[in-house]
Amino acid sequence: MKEQLEALNAVSINFGAEGMAIVNFILAFVMFGVALGIKPQTFKDVFKNPKSVIVGILLQWVGLPAVTFAIALALSPVITPMIALGMILVASCPGGNISNFISSLSKGNVELSISMTAVTTAFAPIVTPFNFFFWGTMYSHIIDIKNDIPTLEIPFFPMLEQILLLLGVPIFLGLIFSRYFPNATKKITKPAQVLSILLFIGMVVVSFSQNFQIFIDNIFYVFFIVMLHNASALLTGYYGGKLARVPEIDRRSFTVEIGIQNSGLGLILLFNPAIFPPEIWHGYYGGMLFITAWWGIWHIISGLSVAYFFRRTPIQK
Repeated sequence: MKEQLEALNAVSINFGAEGMAIVNFILAFVMFGVALGIKPQTFKDVFKNPKSVIVGILLQWVGLPAVTFAIALALSPVITPMIALGMILVASCPGGNISNFISSLSKGNVELSISMTAVTTAFAPIVTPFNFFFWGTMYSHIIDIKNDIPTLEIPFFPMLEQILLLLGVPIFLGLIFSRYFPNATKKITKPAQVLSILLFIGMVVVSFSQNFQIFIDNIFYVFFIVMLHNASALLTGYYGGKLARVPEIDRRSFTVEIGIQNSGLGLILLFNPAIFPPEIWHGYYGGMLFITAWWGIWHIISGLSVAYFFRRTPIQK
């Protein structure tokens, strides 16, 4: 298995200046859509009833990366370092843009879901690079990554700078738009979410079209790894909430929020040469690309499956 996964590392995607502009626009559109669902009142509500929001954010910022780190270590004999770093990158991203919709389908606490998405997205420019740097560096040191590939510097400040640019502007514009055009916001929020999903899937297909055969040859292994990782994220959300003794309706939202990550952000960060310079990472980070891309597709399937289960299960008092 490990030998076959090594083949993924050779995959490299270079969009060029025009291609990267399109990719960045897709991310900007996705984050603009997320921001449409964020209201200033959301942040005020966090302080009025903080327990569930605090627990959920801790599960997102600490619980999921820690669980991912443990799984990556346990799987290290059979997966490559780049696959592990891809898992850690996904776990470092904020909640996904469809989590609020899935939480609603799950009969969860939608207000809690929106609050978690709002906070984790707002602080993503700092938390995402820190978590990737912290857990990625620790993983690298523990397994002595330089035995498999050249010593690679896990980016922190380049990622911090780029995320501030990529997220800050569209989120600000989304907040302003929802504030001054509330009626239009109501009409375009759901279509924007659907369109962002289609754009992401389209971006994945176009990006990997030239490496389609490599993906097919390794789909079983990638599918298994992402399924295991995503299942652990869903369970972290649910049982983390149970351990904290929050209501069942809140645990459902935790499950969805922790299980649906903004892997589109992770993928676009990988495409960015300012963060992962080709002269250093070329020929090594393909495994990260495949794990991050497949997660973005799989979490839609798993999220809808969990929502179907929750809808058929009465909420325990």
